[in-house]
This record gives sequence, structure tokens and C-alpha cells, in this order.
Amino acid sequence: MSARLDVFALPSAGKLIKQFTSLGRLVVDSPLPAATRELVSLRVSQINGCAVCIDMHTKDAAAAGESSVRLHLVAGWREATVFTEAERAALELAEQGTRIADGAGGVPDDVWERAVKHYDEDQLVALVTLIAFMNAANRLNVILQQPAGDYRPGQFE
Repeated sequence: MSARLDVFALPSAGKLIKQFTSLGRLVVDSPLPAATRELVSLRVSQINGCAVCIDMHTKDAAAAGESSVRLHLVAGWREATVFTEAERAALELAEQGTRIADGAGGVPDDVWERAVKHYDEDQLVALVTLIAFMNAANRLNVILQQPAGDYRPGQFE
């Protein structure tokens, strides 16, 4: 399988992708905990069916020391006991922010309040930006049919 477009080979697309990925870099450099970033990125990508992002974030998280148990349980985080309350709040916000159309009214206030209990304003800005960024990245990759499976941890750093 190959991608519909090689965005890295097109000069005009390369400029757009560079600017787009710089936003992702800002989130990486934010005060949001690295484990939370990877768990949220993985969960959003699972919901959107973005195989290339699932591949990337699973491998990056594992390379950073995340346990295979936690990575395997992200899809069923509600029933899993391996996540902190803060991580659970972030995963819930990620799901609600990704499934906006299903929520008929956006992210419920109680979901937001649970996130506010665990993250300061700078972390919340980073978390919301990450959720939006991952949704956009997932859509780009799914539309372009980016192939998955051969990502190497840290490949795009």
C-alpha cells in the first residue's frame, strides 16, 4: 500500500506540512506530561482509525518506557485500573473532543470540570490543542491513506 500523495516530496505540500507539524512540536514542548500526550494521541487515533498514528504513538510511548499493559488498555480505559485519575480525565476529554458530532452539544461541562481538577491552564491549553491537532493529523493521514507499520520511534524528531 502506498499513500495517495507523497506530501514530503511536493514543495507546496512540504511547506504546509512543516507549519502543521510545528504546532505539534509546541504541544510536545508544553507542560503537559509526556505519558498523557502519548495516551491521548493514541486514543484519538484509535477512535479515528488512523493506523499510521496508532503505530507512531504506540511505538513512541513504548520507547519512552510506557508499559505494554497500559498501551493495550487505552481503548478500554474506563474499565482499566492502570490509569491515574488525571489520565482518565484527559482520555475522557479526548474522546468527547473527538466525538463532538456524537455529543450533540460539544464537550459536557462535567467532563471539562474533571480535566480542570487535574491540569492547570497551560496544561489545558496544550491538552485541547493536542486533541485538535491529533484529529487533524488523523484526517490527513486517513484521507491520504498513509501506510502504517514501519514507523521507527523518534523518526520525525
